[in-house]
Amino acid sequence: MYDRVLSGIHFMSGNIACAEGAIAAGCRFFAGYPITPSSEIAERLAARLPAVGGTFIQMEDELASSIAIAGASWGGLKSMTATSGPGFSLMQEHIGYAFMTETPVVLVDIQRGGPSTGLPTLVGQGDMMQARWGSHGDYEMIALCPASPQELFDFTLRAFNLAERFRTPVLVMSDEVVGHMVERVEIPTAEALEIVERHQPPSPPEELTLPYHTDEVNRIPPMAPAGEGYRVNMTGLTHDERGYPTMNAEGQDRLVRRLVGKIRQHADELELCVEDGIEDADVVVIAYGITARVSQGAVRRAREAGLKVGLLRLQVAWPFPDARIARLAESARALLVPEINLGQLVREVERAAHGATRVVAVSHAGGHYPAADTILAAIEEVNK
Repeated sequence: MYDRVLSGIHFMSGNIACAEGAIAAGCRFFAGYPITPSSEIAERLAARLPAVGGTFIQMEDELASSIAIAGASWGGLKSMTATSGPGFSLMQEHIGYAFMTETPVVLVDIQRGGPSTGLPTLVGQGDMMQARWGSHGDYEMIALCPASPQELFDFTLRAFNLAERFRTPVLVMSDEVVGHMVERVEIPTAEALEIVERHQPPSPPEELTLPYHTDEVNRIPPMAPAGEGYRVNMTGLTHDERGYPTMNAEGQDRLVRRLVGKIRQHADELELCVEDGIEDADVVVIAYGITARVSQGAVRRAREAGLKVGLLRLQVAWPFPDARIARLAESARALLVPEINLGQLVREVERAAHGATRVVAVSHAGGHYPAADTILAAIEEVNK
């Protein structure tokens, strides 16, 4: 019998650390379909979840997986799935559904080269814009970007906490290299972990007539679990405070503004970055995931050569740190954005910089991370 939290120091891959982070957060339901390079997450949870009183189901495809976790969440369980590019594409409709129904779920995307089947076993970072805009309509996404096995543990746990707190789907956007690398991972004791549980209704079932009622300060309604006597209404249609469909522009505006606003009003708190030597930097490298790990070496070598270079590592891609990028653009000669795609988050950097400085994409189409020499050459070029 496994312990719920395997506290101590371990050497494990990022994917295994992700699975352990989910268990530690209280995840008790996983539905998924095997897909490289995320399959180790499912394999680990297939063994671990039954041992801690949870349920693992291999579904027939990613569509079924993404809706199964929504149903399990409404049944009161913390729920998760994991996938990669093609499966992530299939899940987009249900990501929008989870946002509209305010269903807390966690989806992990271990990115690989694309489009289509692409490079199943090799690295990519081409899903970053899809993470923000993949579903239809207006919504705000929270997406975390781990750069190590330790962060895959930490950020998976954090993703569950954010999902429960905000009643929303949360993404963990990793990549093949981070998912498969093996490093030291320190897992705290269960008592030391900060775990967030969803807000329960303040009224007994017979008195809860407006399950989606909120005030202007707290835009997040409590979540009544199905099967405990509460009247539960779930619909992807625009709905009112009762959960009943509201087919008019006024109801749409009121609902969608609340759903978007509950994330936007906490954007400053949700943004998470690591700054390294950016205070007086002429050039700032902005990176995430495995590309940030490679960028650290390039930045170090540039400093040794006497160049004023800093690194801003995005630990959260969405909400995007607009204000922080705008401040950097006012003082830096250039912002460099290395990515394993042909230009995705660099467009957000350009937008946030408002033309105040030069923004340079250091792009790689996938299959391998960009070489430190390539990033260093780009730093040297903008310093000429």
